[in-house]
Amino acid sequence: MDTSPLLRAARQEQGGTEEEEVENSPVEQVALTVPVWDDTTLPAMTLRTWFLGATSCALLSFLNQFFWYRTEPLSISSAFAQVAVVPLGHLMARSITDRVFFQGRAWEFTLNPGPFNVKEHVLITIFASAGAGAVYAIHIVSTVKVFYGQKLTLLVSFLVVITTQVLGFGWAGIFRRYLVDPAAMWWPGILVQVSLFRAFHEKEVQAKGRLTRNQFFLIAFMCSFAYYVFPGYLFPMLTSLSWLCWVFPKSVLAQQLGSGLHGLGVGAFSFDWSTVSSYLGSPLASPWFATANLAAGFFLIMYVITPLAYWLDIYKAKTFPIFSDGLFTSSGQKYNISSIIDSSFHLDVEAYERNGPVYLSTFFAFTYGVGFASLAATVVHVCLFHGRDIWELSKSALQSKLDVHTRLMQRYKRVPDWWFILILSVTIAAAIFACEYYNEELQLPWWGVLLACGLAFFYTLPVGIIAATTNQRPTLNILTEYIIGYLYPGRPVANICFKVYGFISMKQAVTFLQDFKLGHYMKIPPQAMFTAQIAGTVIAAVVHLGTAWWMMNTIPNICNTTFLPSNSPWRCPSDRVFYDASVIWGLIGPRRIFGDLGIYSSINWFFLAGAVAPLLVWLGQKAYPDRQWIKLINMPVLIGATVQMPPATAVNYTCWIVVGFLFNNLIYRYHRAWWRRHNYVLSAALDAGLAFMGVLLYLSLGFQDINLDWWGSHLDMCPLASCPTAQGIHVEGCPVF
Repeated sequence: MDTSPLLRAARQEQGGTEEEEVENSPVEQVALTVPVWDDTTLPAMTLRTWFLGATSCALLSFLNQFFWYRTEPLSISSAFAQVAVVPLGHLMARSITDRVFFQGRAWEFTLNPGPFNVKEHVLITIFASAGAGAVYAIHIVSTVKVFYGQKLTLLVSFLVVITTQVLGFGWAGIFRRYLVDPAAMWWPGILVQVSLFRAFHEKEVQAKGRLTRNQFFLIAFMCSFAYYVFPGYLFPMLTSLSWLCWVFPKSVLAQQLGSGLHGLGVGAFSFDWSTVSSYLGSPLASPWFATANLAAGFFLIMYVITPLAYWLDIYKAKTFPIFSDGLFTSSGQKYNISSIIDSSFHLDVEAYERNGPVYLSTFFAFTYGVGFASLAATVVHVCLFHGRDIWELSKSALQSKLDVHTRLMQRYKRVPDWWFILILSVTIAAAIFACEYYNEELQLPWWGVLLACGLAFFYTLPVGIIAATTNQRPTLNILTEYIIGYLYPGRPVANICFKVYGFISMKQAVTFLQDFKLGHYMKIPPQAMFTAQIAGTVIAAVVHLGTAWWMMNTIPNICNTTFLPSNSPWRCPSDRVFYDASVIWGLIGPRRIFGDLGIYSSINWFFLAGAVAPLLVWLGQKAYPDRQWIKLINMPVLIGATVQMPPATAVNYTCWIVVGFLFNNLIYRYHRAWWRRHNYVLSAALDAGLAFMGVLLYLSLGFQDINLDWWGSHLDMCPLASCPTAQGIHVEGCPVF
């Protein structure tokens, strides 16, 4: 806890009790980062909040959707707006009139309620975070219009996007009590934002020879901003340096081992922060025990299971690349998906039997197995390790043990439950209407919407607990694909719609809960937080869809790698993975791939393995209660380590793990004072500097298609990493063995 005289005086001035002055969160990272005082007089939902919040939300929505289709997607986080709005907020506070309109009446108001304050800043950032996140339902639009070339109107697209984005509010409202109020649900990722808010708004006495947090942020931000010109434009090879490929330029084996983008990434490294944080988030925000679990799972899957499966030729592994999300024929060639679709946009069974079954790279097949195991492990882990707490919370037995932050928040009116229930009911009704009235385009029947909502409701609590304690989020997409693929096979659009309604509503709920916790830590009135979330979500949905629709209609051959030039940036890696999944689970169906008619039926045993793994850890804790390291094993995180792969690659993981070990183990252990003051501030500065330079580079150079072409411009330089090694298989550009 920060016990500086300035903060003690501030707490006492704002009515803080002596108990609140000395009490803090039982979670050490929270106690070191989050203030335990509040000023209830600060205005929150002001003109500045609405203007800067809506503007930043729309801007980030446009930029993130625009960059989403690129070969190397650039994700601009809310840290971009969190930094940019500070001078604008202060400028508005100085320049806008402070006149009070209708003074003395019930509806009096002012456009300028005083200095720009931290609560306005937090709400603006909540607006921005809605635009910073990807709108998952856009994948449906891209897949249907671009990859399948089918009709999908703008109205139908909007209905799907808006209902999937808003549906999560209902689940969030139901589970607030379990995932926001308890101190144990500490949400590690948001401590980065808390640190940055404090750096901007708290007056800090500068010790001799030491930087304030604000000064440290500005220096780190400028360094990040200046440096990103190298991996972002001048020297893109810094994104993935694979030295094994340079040493052995003609060896397929060496390049399979060494490639950070198309192989196992042995020895590969990156000097690009966007590579480190793009898929797993900032490693500085992940607690070390969670990073260690993820590292163990990644090592096991990437460096034990995958090589053994490949070199033992399991599932004809050598016929395909060692690391690929592609769909292949039995001879290792790219599968012609359009040849197995009939005129009514369903699977042509005769054509499929004539062409033969779809094959996956062994790594890709095992990735689905890992997803099965992770889902089973999540449910069993939460029941074993958190079941009693959930039961006690349900009986309100812990209300007397609320921590200081929860007690401070009791000063404000909570959001009534009926608000969430109303939104949930209206959204489900709108989703059913869209799927029934536009069934020819969406293919999903009404019962599919209800089943998807049931899955989202069931998994929100266990996934939320994992996210709130480890900063990692098990995904639900594989389970949703699997279920609807069995129940309603041969309909790819129905499959992806079911996946989005089941998965993204749960994911959105977890995101909303995380934002609620940020407001909880920063003492934002819950109703103001709710308003900002709703408004930001609607703005983001409209702008994301409008941007995607515009790009799909103006960029020739976007996402079509067959017709795009080799240097085109519009290759859409995430949308391609989404499309491949729609083929596997929707068009062909799990029965023909993972069922009794398929090649990969044994992958289903991963469900059992995932369910048993947490039980073994739980029994180990009971048998050896003095072994503290056993208590740190988190099987959902360990097993689900590689669920982001693909599109994430080996170099994303190796760099993330190394940086996490450096900061949240070594520095946290041996330089605790430095970590406390600067760790989360550094994370925010790196994100913000990269975002500003990324936007600047595109607007000044990328928009005009001004590119450099030299050896440093080529990523990875491992062309043989994607080659098969089976006897007699011929793939263009690869040697024949």
